[in-house]
Amino acid sequence: MTSNTPLRVLVAGLGNMGRSHALAYHNNPGFKIVGLVNRSTPDLPAELATYPLSDDFEAALAELKPDICSINTYSDSHADYAIKAFEAGAHVFLEKPLATTVADAERVVAAAKAASRQLVIGYILRHHPSWIRLIAEARKLGPPFVFRMNLNQQSTGAHWGVHKALMQTTSPIVDCGVHYLDVMCQITDARAVEVRGMGLRMSQEIAPDMYNYGHLQVLFEDGSVGWYEAGWGPMMSETAFFVKDVMSPNGSVSIRVDENARSADIDTHTKTSVIRVHRAETGPDGGFLTPDEDLAMEGEPGHQQLCDLEQAYVLKAIREGIDLTRHMDDAVQSLRIALAADESVRTGLAVRL
Repeated sequence: MTSNTPLRVLVAGLGNMGRSHALAYHNNPGFKIVGLVNRSTPDLPAELATYPLSDDFEAALAELKPDICSINTYSDSHADYAIKAFEAGAHVFLEKPLATTVADAERVVAAAKAASRQLVIGYILRHHPSWIRLIAEARKLGPPFVFRMNLNQQSTGAHWGVHKALMQTTSPIVDCGVHYLDVMCQITDARAVEVRGMGLRMSQEIAPDMYNYGHLQVLFEDGSVGWYEAGWGPMMSETAFFVKDVMSPNGSVSIRVDENARSADIDTHTKTSVIRVHRAETGPDGGFLTPDEDLAMEGEPGHQQLCDLEQAYVLKAIREGIDLTRHMDDAVQSLRIALAADESVRTGLAVRL
């Protein structure tokens, strides 16, 4: 294959993220979609409607022999699908979470290394210029840090249906939490040492052993602490549904969203509007030496543009052989913390890592 030959991609899973990633491949000349896989017949945009559609991932993998598999299915199939793809000689883009257990996540990473193939996990915020800036500004403050983060979603109708389907395998603090735990870990660079969690089942429409509201607390080796909150459903409040705040002894960095933003709008989940930088240093009179600085994040990518950026990185990682060791290790660590929080919710006990 020459450097100009498009990568032949098989896309498995055509829910919200899978469709967006498929559109990114469709619009990027570096990729050529050779097939789509979904358990049921999906409602596809016109751009994707002409591609071959299968309901059997293994059969499509064997028949089409893609260069890359894009796996956007439910979490409980991630590990098996990814390992099968590596064994078939394909690179893998894998939506988060990496797996449903740490052992499976480690199996996936080991399979990627054994096959000498690239594994990119769908940590979409890593490709967002505003979140990259937030992390950089927070790191300038220096540890120890306090992380305050949440993403609650007031969902109804079809949106609530998607959430209920997700909760057949994954709780909200795991599904969404890995993103923001990854942000915490990038800022502190310290190892998480203890995790605590609590949760509540707030709907009779979900399984008795599942909860649609969760809250976790994590303690890091450098003294940093953080919390993350996630809830899904028609009962969720729109008040303070989006909090992204980092503090240290030297000040704070905060995302300030549009006051008219609503939690059901998927673009709200990544757009920052304004990043406010506050510095704690005071003068002889006790007043702040530096006024707060508002960084206007103009021209931010929307959801589809962000997926386009993420898949452009996948292409670059494969073409240039980027070392993804840290990327894979970080994905395992954030999942380890999120799953420890889920364990704490279910046992009522703190988990030492």
